[in-house]
Amino acid sequence: MVVVSVSLSEKLLEEIDALRDELGFSGRSDVIRVAARMLIDEKKNLSGFNGEINAVLFLIHPRRVEDLVTQIKHDYEDIIGTQLHSHLKDGNCLELFIIEGESARVRELAERFLACGKMKHIKLVTF
Repeated sequence: MVVVSVSLSEKLLEEIDALRDELGFSGRSDVIRVAARMLIDEKKNLSGFNGEINAVLFLIHPRRVEDLVTQIKHDYEDIIGTQLHSHLKDGNCLELFIIEGESARVRELAERFLACGKMKHIKLVTF
């Protein structure tokens, strides 16, 4: 197995340790491997949709990146029907997008938010 060095915030490391303890993982590496597999599976799942779809996209992000969220969202106004923005505790925001459009365009939107690396949580539910 290859060893990879990764930089993590203290908070993220604490959350990984909590998951390790709560779910019975043998170590941090196991938690990170499972998380990587889940991300890869999510990407594969997104690739399985074709044609027009409906979706709901949930984001949690720090308030300081609201401008980035706005910039990305403006590029997809053609598929975003509704957006809900709410302030959360600890300087975070929740964004909820209700989307209708071509699956490739919906996938592209979710991937833009994922790739920017600034979101604390992303979940796309398609139907």
